[in-house]
Amino acid sequence: MALVVMLWVVQSIIGLVIFNLQPFANGKPQVPCYFIFGDSLDDNGNNNYLNTAAKANYPPYGIDFPEGPTGRFTNGRNNADFIAELLGFDSYIPPFANTKGWDITKGVNYASGASGILDETGSHL
Repeated sequence: MALVVMLWVVQSIIGLVIFNLQPFANGKPQVPCYFIFGDSLDDNGNNNYLNTAAKANYPPYGIDFPEGPTGRFTNGRNNADFIAELLGFDSYIPPFANTKGWDITKGVNYASGASGILDETGSHL
């Protein structure tokens, strides 16, 4: 339980820092590419193309996102989207599942909901 509380506190602090730095996000990208690895906190649609029950491509997910439900496990942008904006990217980093060719060299999001490092992660879905 203490670990969950600690993770929540860390996530909240990161969110506050990102939120407070948003006004300074403009100009050219600070890095040439951005690769994202993670779970549902950063998934932006990879699970839409996987054979899994862990999907978020339907309402109420995405109700505050300009493009509607995209597979993000949030009602709007996720942490990876905010960081991409702070780094100066003009658009969201695309999910790996629908990125082709040289577009991968600009950055790609490999995050997938219900993923983890343990074999049993996501096995209950």
